[in-house]
Amino acid sequence: MMAPSKPVGCDAAAPHASSFARVALENVVQEYPNKLDHVMNDASEVRTPAELHPVFYGSYDWHSCVHMHWLLARLLRCFPDLPEAGRIVSTFDRHITPANVAMEVTYLRQPSRQSFERTYGWAWMLKLQAELIQLAQANPHAVAWRDALQPLTDTFVERYHQFLPIAQYPIRAGTHANSAFGLLLALDYAEAVQHIALRKLIAEKANQWFGRDRRYPASYEPGGDDFLSGGLVEAALMLRVVDSCSYADWWDVFCPSPQDLQTWLLPVNVTDRTDPKLSHLDGLNLSRAWCWKMIEQELPQDLRAPVRNAIAAHLSASLPQASSGDYVGTHWLASFALLAMTEG
Repeated sequence: MMAPSKPVGCDAAAPHASSFARVALENVVQEYPNKLDHVMNDASEVRTPAELHPVFYGSYDWHSCVHMHWLLARLLRCFPDLPEAGRIVSTFDRHITPANVAMEVTYLRQPSRQSFERTYGWAWMLKLQAELIQLAQANPHAVAWRDALQPLTDTFVERYHQFLPIAQYPIRAGTHANSAFGLLLALDYAEAVQHIALRKLIAEKANQWFGRDRRYPASYEPGGDDFLSGGLVEAALMLRVVDSCSYADWWDVFCPSPQDLQTWLLPVNVTDRTDPKLSHLDGLNLSRAWCWKMIEQELPQDLRAPVRNAIAAHLSASLPQASSGDYVGTHWLASFALLAMTEG
């Protein structure tokens, strides 16, 4: 059997690996400050983050804690000899246990929590599990984490199957509820485990929502607290699922006008990196680089050089904020930096 391959771009991430690991290791166990997404059914549910979420209680909010665990898992797969590897292993051993995961599942099964973290947290949960599945092929220690986390993963797969058939309209905002992002990361899991039904549902919904888009109005982006480009995430998703035509044909009718396209090629300015919403714009720069990398080779030839320049510019603008600066950024940005370096 061939050894499992490492993610692309590990070499590019190597200079940042230890700093990313250190910031993630610190914030996944930092309980406060904490922004809970918590519907209380009665007074007994006035509880601390760690009591509510024994796996994902840190990193300011639940979803950020999930994707910073993803970052640690990917670093361990890219760099098994990383100086911080032992701390990563011990952190996962403490957090991802059957008992802790069972409490997370029980939380989700309570009344009024059907839309908890829909679909951003759902997507990152599936992305984390896809990473653990691949990590377990190379690192036997990760098998226990993979198996322990599967019931929580199954809960969110179930929710995708319940929600997507009744979701008539996409959410295009560049924030957590963005529909294309929620489908794109879930697709990684569906393909990792060959979940044919989930992949089929994602592809059908993506084509229903985005297959007929024309001349995307890129000049409308970004919104003031976007950390995703709705259009570029859509373009990355459609590369994976485009139906009844080639991606080149889809891009030809989707592509913004030349003037609007310039919006996506220039990094955005961040005026206050201590502001929780304005700091999202550093994430936008990093996620644009990620999306451009994924689709670059499928773009028209004359666009590829400007896109490569844009990737470098976007990373240069916001990569330093991934592991230093205010906690409103460092509790999550490194995960998007690592996406941009190791995918595409």
